[in-house]
Amino acid sequence: MGKRIVDLFCGAGGAAMGYHRAGFEVVGVDNRPQKRYPFEFIQADALEFLCFHGHEFDAIHASPPCQGYSVIRNMPHTAAHRGEVPMLIGRIRGLIEVSPKPYVIENVVGAREAMDQPVMLCGLMFGLKMFRHRLFESNVGLVTPEHPSHRGLMVGSDGMVCMCGHGDSGRGRIPWSHRSVAAWRAASGIDWMTGAEMAQAIPPAFTEYIGRQIMRSLGG
Repeated sequence: MGKRIVDLFCGAGGAAMGYHRAGFEVVGVDNRPQKRYPFEFIQADALEFLCFHGHEFDAIHASPPCQGYSVIRNMPHTAAHRGEVPMLIGRIRGLIEVSPKPYVIENVVGAREAMDQPVMLCGLMFGLKMFRHRLFESNVGLVTPEHPSHRGLMVGSDGMVCMCGHGDSGRGRIPWSHRSVAAWRAASGIDWMTGAEMAQAIPPAFTEYIGRQIMRSLGG
């Protein structure tokens, strides 16, 4: 039987596809229906599922809501809703540490202070035509590729896009909502999601790279 990873707060499965390509059997968990999720899917509260079923998996991935850590949290039009945004990174880490196993917590750059020595990945590290930065915390010592310079690269040139979503500042760039869905799909390596779903997703290349390191730590 292959190694199994649970994909908590899974959305439409960007992270899941990367772990699948790295050799994992993936089970996604989200509290909302995800009809385009490409693997086994369970609709449930992610924290409750982790409490009761986390021990059944070889590794754990969690992408908790990022809005509470995002730059948009400090913008005037979101100020009235600040108290309504869940900030779950610490709770997830605490639940995982009860039964230690390889884990990954992913979030936006604004979550750095809440995370434990995260590494940052960017689409340019994997040859993607995309400005997109995400942080990854893990109890496996993750190695990251060299981060190519953004200097001279422009949105719209040679297919380059900016998938800002929640938490990427996108300063001086065109927000994801101003680009075509076809361009986002081509840049991110995702061909099964809507534009709204891709705004919340990470490119599979990120978790394929991380997943191979997790798999090696498991002896796979």
